[in-house]
Amino acid sequence: MCIEFGREICGNLDVAESREWLVTNGIGGYASGTVAGLLTRRYHGLLVAALKPPLGRTLMLTKLDETALYDTRSYPLDTNRWANGIVNPDGYKHIERFSLEGTIPVWRFAVADALLEKRVWMQQGANTTYVQYTLRRATQPLKLTLKAMVNYRDYHSDTQSNGWQMSVEEVEQGICVTAYPGAVPLYLVSDSCASVSVVNNWYYDFDLAVERYRGLSDKEDHLHAATFEVTLNPGEAIAFVASTEKQPNLNGETALKLRRTQEQKLTGFWKTNRPLKTKESPDWINHLVLAADQFIVDRPAPEDPYGKTIIAGYHWFSDWGRDTMISLPGLTISTGRPEIARSILRTFARHVDQGMLPNRFPDAGEQPEYNTVDATLWYFEAVRAYYSATDDDTLLGELFPILADIIDWHCRGTRYNIHLDAADGLLYAGVAGVQLTWMDAKVDDWVVTPRIGKPIEVNALWYNALRTMAKFARHLGKPHQEYEAMADRAKYRFSRFWNEETGYCYDLLDSPDGDDALLRPNQIFAVSYQKVR
Repeated sequence: MCIEFGREICGNLDVAESREWLVTNGIGGYASGTVAGLLTRRYHGLLVAALKPPLGRTLMLTKLDETALYDTRSYPLDTNRWANGIVNPDGYKHIERFSLEGTIPVWRFAVADALLEKRVWMQQGANTTYVQYTLRRATQPLKLTLKAMVNYRDYHSDTQSNGWQMSVEEVEQGICVTAYPGAVPLYLVSDSCASVSVVNNWYYDFDLAVERYRGLSDKEDHLHAATFEVTLNPGEAIAFVASTEKQPNLNGETALKLRRTQEQKLTGFWKTNRPLKTKESPDWINHLVLAADQFIVDRPAPEDPYGKTIIAGYHWFSDWGRDTMISLPGLTISTGRPEIARSILRTFARHVDQGMLPNRFPDAGEQPEYNTVDATLWYFEAVRAYYSATDDDTLLGELFPILADIIDWHCRGTRYNIHLDAADGLLYAGVAGVQLTWMDAKVDDWVVTPRIGKPIEVNALWYNALRTMAKFARHLGKPHQEYEAMADRAKYRFSRFWNEETGYCYDLLDSPDGDDALLRPNQIFAVSYQKVR
């Protein structure tokens, strides 16, 4: 296995709480936590459901606090830190090993001579999480007690209960939790004969150390909705299923087999398409292939119910145009899945507006935001990489008019004063109060790095887009001379970026304060794109 920790990691709380795991469901939902089982972020939970895929992420099942009763002795397996700094219980001390089976996190708890194994995974395409416990070794039965901690909030928020009363009802093989009238119900059920008792009691002041580090609220309450109890004999397993579906698949073994089959398919795509096929793929590459898939999610639309997009980053990002286009070749083409790249390119094409690609899709599902200058230019590079790998003339013919319209909008001007400067053939962008490049930090109304003017990497991308369009036009038998001429002019005038005095390039030309000579990493793109065709 590529990732495996023993007691030297798992038994050290400072280290174990800093190692995090993640599983995803392909529609924007996820489960995540720490190796120690300790909550450190508001974003941790066993079911963070995407109620409006790929967005609408909502924390529904926070955690299952486990206790094992074995040979008349009680062993806590869960770990919690409270606002007063006390760690209680300290179940991390019983973790013998943590490992990843593909993307599935696996814990082995040692209690006396018994070995209890725990796995967590999600069903592809559903807001459904499985938590399976298997008694691998024992000389007598083990009684497992689970406290189900639930919530219902936006994943960016935190909960202070303040007398909040949720509805917790027993259903066949488990419970149904409804946070308030109209909320999406959470079904928490088991695939075996576990007993359940409704509790409906709030636990206060879970400590969130990472949120405190980030300067955010660091305490949260979670509802102890119910307690499950089951007795396992040696070799037996039980799966607990948390789902927004009323009747999820309760067969844990079948669900686990489906998850493993899905992961075998993903590594199979890579093995079939990898450049060197004479050697078996190293295990760490297989892990990277599976990790890449975790960022690919559905973005259904009426005109394309199977549309795809890329999550910019877990835990808190949605799909951003810039991140999607930069990562698309590595996440899809390099892993042997060009059809996913095709779907993503078509998905974003539908959202091009005034010659611009969306910067991001807001979490609440509002209209896309277009405050970016470079995401649109990265789109050209993504299309170029896709076509280079596939020779897909059909898609190229479909996208070419959109690409041509993008160039036209940039030449005559679009949002945020993005326009071609006829004086030198370079691209200008920016207005006060808006951050348009990847250096987009903003605090309230303060734009940390405005970069109004002609950013160097933006013009490298502009040059690349023009050369790409010329190549596409020639291939499709369309006029290409104008693109070639604009590219030649941009290349010639790009020499303006060279700063003879410092020995490196200006980061920005023609800003309201003049040329910016600060040394930033953006000029790396200029080095690479000056070699383009």
